Amino acid sequence: MKSDSPAPDNKTVVLIVSSVAAFLAPFMSSSVNIALPSMGKEFQVTAVVLGWVATSYLLSMAICLVPFGKIADIRGRKKIFGWGSLLYALTSFMSALAPTSMILLISRVLGGISGAMIFSTGVAILTSAYPQSQRGKVLGINVSSTYLGLSLGPVLGGFMTQHLGWRSIFWVNGLLGLLLAILVVWKLRGEWAEAKEESFDAVGSLILGLTLVAVMFGLSRLPEISGGALIFAGVIGLIAFIRWEMRTANPVLDLNLFRKNAVFAFSNLAALINYSATFAVSFLLSLYLQYIKGLSPQNAGLILIAQPAVMALFSPAAGRLSDRIEPRLLASAGMAVSALGLFLLAWLGQTTALGFVGASLVVLGFGFALFSSPNTNAVMSSVEKRFYGVASAMLSTMRLTGQMLSMGAAMLIFALYLGKAQITPALHPQFLGAVKTAFFFFAALCVAGVFASHKRGKLR
Repeated sequence: MKSDSPAPDNKTVVLIVSSVAAFLAPFMSSSVNIALPSMGKEFQVTAVVLGWVATSYLLSMAICLVPFGKIADIRGRKKIFGWGSLLYALTSFMSALAPTSMILLISRVLGGISGAMIFSTGVAILTSAYPQSQRGKVLGINVSSTYLGLSLGPVLGGFMTQHLGWRSIFWVNGLLGLLLAILVVWKLRGEWAEAKEESFDAVGSLILGLTLVAVMFGLSRLPEISGGALIFAGVIGLIAFIRWEMRTANPVLDLNLFRKNAVFAFSNLAALINYSATFAVSFLLSLYLQYIKGLSPQNAGLILIAQPAVMALFSPAAGRLSDRIEPRLLASAGMAVSALGLFLLAWLGQTTALGFVGASLVVLGFGFALFSSPNTNAVMSSVEKRFYGVASAMLSTMRLTGQMLSMGAAMLIFALYLGKAQITPALHPQFLGAVKTAFFFFAALCVAGVFASHKRGKLR
């Protein structure tokens, strides 16, 4: 069934609301991470509980992305996007007013659900509103907004936490969510629902959700035996999910998108590899800069901002290029440049100049910018309109799963080199060995990603 075509002047509104949405979730995550120590001090909770303040948000979002993407394809993407924006605002205000750590955790779970409603539909609406000839350009702007959120989150989050208290972060995010909801109702016209005739696969969604919980929670517990057991349970869940989806009439995730669409399948695989290889970089370098180079958290953050800043700067240009040049070529080149940046970081030592670290991050950021926008363009342009919501949600799921895999790999390498010991000056050689091994591993992973990216074939 055809959806309403957006008026030309409505396209700008679509770009604005989707870009604000792309900014919100990474800004929330990165700013809250800075505020975790202040939350722990106020609520007097353990580091494990603080970890769940961050993890619960990402986990609930990952569980709900694909189901909400499918619901949006059936019920209307604008409708799900609008309700998600309003719920995001309300849960942010709930977090700002949380009297206990338990209420804060509950609000974070609800915030992740609302984030899934926004993230599974924002890119889909943008893709629906713009013709393919302009798609790379606007997707580049959208990706740039994501990196802008990652860049500004630690800076503004740290400033607000220090001068206004950690609750101010949630007030600001809530106001932005409320503004987004008002824009959707007031300015955004039309609706996009190309799968109205289909029914929702609740059983498949439940199996997928439990599978993601097992895998992601298992990754967070590596290298403990319980972590491996949970990942194994997740593999069993994935097999059950595939069997169910192949039998049901209206699956939540049509597996033919992977079986019969090489561009879609390998573009998502490339995204998974790229995020798996790059997400832990800031974590590893934050420890290196503070433990080995003796920098303060603030000064370490100023160096680390180089990577997302370059991403935000070059993503729009990479997106525009993907409208004229085959996305496979640009994304593969971006993956190769990312591998080079990671390889450079693998040579860090006690006496490495900070300028070398910054230059390596610039190379890595440029590679990621060159990869991400064209890869997103390839994913969204490879499917029919009725799959836009699911395709957008699948790409976001690859991102979150890759982030968890990246952190899981880094923690496993640390465990092999350091065991459960704290990082002290006496163990700095072992710590540096772990960091180098991690970067060599991630560089090799990116090299494999070049072949996966190139394997997708031509889009046009």
